[in-house]
Amino acid sequence: MDSAMDARVRVSLPDLARLEHKASGFSFLPRQPITSLLAGRHASRLRGRGLNFEEIRDYLPGDDIRNIDWKVTARLRKPHVRVYTEERDRPAILIVDQRISMFFGSRMYMKSVTAAHVAALAAWRVFSSGDRVGAVVFNDSEVRQISPLRSRRRLMEIFGAIERQNRALRADAPERSRPEMLNEAIERAFRLAGHDHLLVIVSDFAGGDEKTRQNILRAARHNDVLAALVYDPSARELPGDGRLVVTEGELQVEWNLGDRRVRNPISEFAADRLRAVEEFLRKLGIPVLPIDTGSDPVEQIRMLLGRRT
Repeated sequence: MDSAMDARVRVSLPDLARLEHKASGFSFLPRQPITSLLAGRHASRLRGRGLNFEEIRDYLPGDDIRNIDWKVTARLRKPHVRVYTEERDRPAILIVDQRISMFFGSRMYMKSVTAAHVAALAAWRVFSSGDRVGAVVFNDSEVRQISPLRSRRRLMEIFGAIERQNRALRADAPERSRPEMLNEAIERAFRLAGHDHLLVIVSDFAGGDEKTRQNILRAARHNDVLAALVYDPSARELPGDGRLVVTEGELQVEWNLGDRRVRNPISEFAADRLRAVEEFLRKLGIPVLPIDTGSDPVEQIRMLLGRRT
């Protein structure tokens, strides 16, 4: 396998480290561009850090009129504003899915690789904002828990855990698919966070159920929860022809997509499953970033959380 193809199927620690230079043009802070998915009346907003009162000063052109202190203004007969600074600590915990269900891709990347890239971009962005970063990295047999810390060494530890689980994925893996590991990972992250954290779940949400819903709602009471839904473009439109090989770790099936009798049921099944997951997440009332494996995740995140063109 050549290096270009290998990078689409597997991740490496150097690849995740190099994403530091691409983690720009978006933010997880409460102040969002008007075009961001996290802004506006119809999207869930992130609470962000708390605010500390700093001072009262003269009003200057460009100040937010909502910060005018009307009592001081009336007493001094001159506009004055209250100035606040954001608290500096808002740790983030990344919940990164590397189960066998993520070992699939019909276009550019495997879902597992896209999830790793999204997690690395989020880690670097939070780190550059001055906050601590931790992670819960999981597959079908293991949950690796890493406490939040603001250091490059901690980021490399997180990336190393992602790389190790990612490179263990293969079609003939001995472990069977265990959808319930999603719930285990979210529960671990909730216990690790406690409150006032940002939890970013990067997954295809395979196996999401009522327990998943309860876990996310419980975590969202005292934390900000953001879901990055990783999906393959074939869930919306299958390739025109060719053969598709699918496995869940134990059984392997090859389908001829040129045969309509095969293609149509598969297409309907994939589309229905994606719609069900999207509806499941929408009802939770948390921000959802749909990230597909068919294009660069950097540009997708910038489009969703930055200034759209």
